Amino acid sequence: MVQHYQSHFDASFGALSDATRRGVLEQLGREDASITDLAAKFKMTLTGIKKHISVLEQAGLVSTEKVGRVRTCKLGLRDLVVEELKAKEKKNGRKTSK
Repeated sequence: MVQHYQSHFDASFGALSDATRRGVLEQLGREDASITDLAAKFKMTLTGIKKHISVLEQAGLVSTEKVGRVRTCKLGLRDLVVEELKAKEKKNGRKTSK
């Protein structure tokens, strides 16, 4: 059981150790985006951004969904807490932090 948590933490911290991947998470915190949009935003090739997304997906920080020819990325299940907090702040009339 302890090894499971340790490997989960290793994957999460490993994914977060890269500045580009942290930037992708920040971007996805604002809105869902396609692989193509993320590649353009970070001035990377599609192959390069796909590798970053794959690492984030394996850590459970990002999930992807393919509809037709477009693969859309969004925050993973573990980051739904952030989205819920933002929704509560909007509901209560507070500004969300950037």
